Amino acid sequence: MIIRFLGAHNIESKDVKPACLLIDDFLAIDAGGLTSSLTFQEQMAIKALLLTHHHYDHIKDIPMLGMTFYTGNSQIHIYSIQSVYKAIEYLIKYPGKFYTDFMGNPPENPTIKFTTIEPLKPFSIENYKIMAVPVKHSVPAVGYMVTSSEGKNFFYTGDTGSGLQDCWQYVSPELLIIEVTAANEYTNSVKEVHHLTPNLLKEEMISFRKTKGYLPRIITVHMFPQSPEKEDIETELREVAAELKTSITTGYEGMEATV
Repeated sequence: MIIRFLGAHNIESKDVKPACLLIDDFLAIDAGGLTSSLTFQEQMAIKALLLTHHHYDHIKDIPMLGMTFYTGNSQIHIYSIQSVYKAIEYLIKYPGKFYTDFMGNPPENPTIKFTTIEPLKPFSIENYKIMAVPVKHSVPAVGYMVTSSEGKNFFYTGDTGSGLQDCWQYVSPELLIIEVTAANEYTNSVKEVHHLTPNLLKEEMISFRKTKGYLPRIITVHMFPQSPEKEDIETELREVAAELKTSITTGYEGMEATV
């Protein structure tokens, strides 16, 4: 599997975009940097979009993706939990009509086909096995375990805070893509909104190793990109990697990872 990082941060500028992954050019996870990162042809090649939760930086490109598929007379399949479905339905069907109702138009074959999934119940997209696993965030949220037909796999947490012991029981990834939002000096405030710092990541990885007996390769996303906090996060992650004797890489827009 080839994983393209279309977005790897928690805010947006000319150079950085919110979280968004594209797997083998056809399976997307989260929609923070989706449409602005891809040509129309690349967008139309997407067969399915998985959403981790309903915060705006993870769903914001859905209306524009809907327009691409609408004008292309095609359909995009979106998968997530019930709370995300309700949020997307509200966004698209709001009485003020922010934009075209792609969940209802065209009536005979609506552009957006939303499938509500249940955590811990595997399902398939093409030849890929997918399982949503609950994570600890300020709203209902899931991460995704993705396994190819060749048995290669990774787990993407989406946004999460501390306390992932239960989560680790269900996943055994070769690659872990996990959020680290802020530097250690913000640990207390980050805990309140259920995100991670390098030190909190270390605690979760100690928990992972205790549960699974190994540590996977790790790529972090959702970081603040501004200096000096960017440099602080990177320095602190290098220290964590050295302590744990494992590989930790900070993700960036345009990065590709192979599993």
